[in-house]
Amino acid sequence: YVAQHILTALDRKQAQEEVRQLALYDALTKLPNRRLLQERLALAILQARRDRLLLAIAFVDLDGFKPVNDRFGHAAGDLLLQAVASRMQACVREVDTVARIGGDEFIVLLSQIEHAGDALAVAEKIRHSLNQPFELDGYPSVSISSSTGVAVFPDHGEDPQSLTHAADLAMYQAKERGRNRVVLYAP
Repeated sequence: YVAQHILTALDRKQAQEEVRQLALYDALTKLPNRRLLQERLALAILQARRDRLLLAIAFVDLDGFKPVNDRFGHAAGDLLLQAVASRMQACVREVDTVARIGGDEFIVLLSQIEHAGDALAVAEKIRHSLNQPFELDGYPSVSISSSTGVAVFPDHGEDPQSLTHAADLAMYQAKERGRNRVVLYAP
């Protein structure tokens, strides 16, 4: 009976952890999802406001993802998204957050930066990394690029929604200017 009770408790704990994973992380890339990003961004803004620091978010949209999906299928697209997630994480510090917010869109939270140039440098590092060909198991080499919009707290927004909106607008400016570029939000 005791062994059965312990197993049931362990099963319940494992099930709770699986539910937490599904609620806060993207199932495909294992990156934080939109919900967890919003929680982390709200906390980072509170800390930045308290400590009078800057933080930035970079809204990254993949250029050329749809043709990969269309040509090679969703399995190749999934492998590409996983590889993109890995490359993006390799470009940021451990204290930063890379989140997949849907489809081929990602947001990078860069906490505790000294000036906007720091965020732009990281965004360019990500852009350059994503410009390198991807070797996906069982598929030909794939090349994509990215369009990124950067917004800085408190200059471009003082809450998660306005900051995300500013970065999103800057990302669309990057696309309008020919894609494969990083644009700092300008009102």
